[in-house]
Amino acid sequence: MSQPHIDVRYVANLARLELSDEEIATFQPQLDAILGHVETLSQLDVDGIEASAHAVPVFGRMRADEPHTSLPLSAVLQNAPDQSQGQIRVPKVVADA
Repeated sequence: MSQPHIDVRYVANLARLELSDEEIATFQPQLDAILGHVETLSQLDVDGIEASAHAVPVFGRMRADEPHTSLPLSAVLQNAPDQSQGQIRVPKVVADA
C-alpha cells in the first residue's frame, strides 16, 4: 500500500487556520512523517491481540458503597438539622412534573 499524502493546506483549511508559505513548508514534511508512522502501524499483524482501553489493567476505580464514619448513626442523626424516622430530611430539589 502506498503512503497516503494529505496536503497541509487542505488540513489548515478544514481547521480554519491561515498558514504562511514558510509554515506550510515546515509542516508538510512533519505531516508526511506522521502519516508514514501510521502506515507502518497499519502493517502490523494484530490478530489474536485483544483490544483494550488501557495499556495496563485498572483495578479499584470504584469505592465500596459504605459510610466511612466512626460515629454511630444516632450521633449523625442527632446533628442533622431535619430528621425523621431515622433518616436525614433534605429539601425537595425536583420540580413537579
